[in-house]
Amino acid sequence: MFRADADGPAPGPDAVLADRACSSRAIGEHLRKRGIRAVIPVPADQRDHRLHRGSRGGRTPAFDGETYKERNTIERCINRWKQWRGVATRYEKTATIYLAGLPGAGIFLCSAR
Repeated sequence: MFRADADGPAPGPDAVLADRACSSRAIGEHLRKRGIRAVIPVPADQRDHRLHRGSRGGRTPAFDGETYKERNTIERCINRWKQWRGVATRYEKTATIYLAGLPGAGIFLCSAR
């Protein structure tokens, strides 16, 4: 989900998928300034507060549920990797050995299904 900008120094993300903890107004404004689409669900208390403020509460941010499902899939995959102790604890001393163990953990986790 990266885009290529000809006038920028490096391509940035097309969208940011985050959970409810990242739904603050400051994060939303920062992403809008950079032209990045935010796919962040709004917690019920923030939604109720916005409705309580009426027209001063602003517009409810758009939320794409289908794109958010991708975040859920990735999050579940990462949590499965963390179940393998070697990945979770980063016990190996060198990055080479750690990275060599990742395919082994993937094979182990896939075969356990």
